[in-house]
Amino acid sequence: MAAELPDPLAAQDPGDRPMRTDEHPAGRLVRFDTDHELLDRVLRVYREHCRYLKFAETTVPHGPESGEGISVAGEFAIPESCYIDDTGHFNAVEFNICYNQMAYYLIAKAVQDGLHPVFARWTIDDFWRLQLGNILITDLKSTFKRQMRGRMFEGRTTVVDVVRLDQVERWDPLIVLRTKCEFWDETGGNCRGEVKIAISNPV
Repeated sequence: MAAELPDPLAAQDPGDRPMRTDEHPAGRLVRFDTDHELLDRVLRVYREHCRYLKFAETTVPHGPESGEGISVAGEFAIPESCYIDDTGHFNAVEFNICYNQMAYYLIAKAVQDGLHPVFARWTIDDFWRLQLGNILITDLKSTFKRQMRGRMFEGRTTVVDVVRLDQVERWDPLIVLRTKCEFWDETGGNCRGEVKIAISNPV
């Protein structure tokens, strides 16, 4: 179970991670502002010029006890492409990189602050150990509705459902997350996708 969460109004230390609780049609809506220390650590595995995610607000619609519908909304900046000359638009490779960064942050935040019961046995050190070798995209579908410039934009990733598989013939234990994501900019550009993640040999 998650520990008692801090009262954001009582947080005086800039290092605190404020939480806000709002009304939601289906119950509590719990929001966490960007944890910059955690975000910096999550993105450390990327080359410095590929750290596109700048801010990330985490939302748990029904409270941390259920973890249902947990999501992260992010703000991104891509001053220049890390792998190709300027194409003039947000492309599929950048879609994948930006999704990865949101997903890593969302899982790390869920582990650190006890925001989803499937990660109840994890510590943040478990996440760092498993981040690169055990968190795998198994299926990704993206649709580009209207061209995005792709320099300053926003995005969101939401966990649709989570299944833990401990007894699967011929397979190691897995956590499977089905997610959806979208990106948009101020000019009306937008794209969206559905991504399935498998975490092998979870805690």
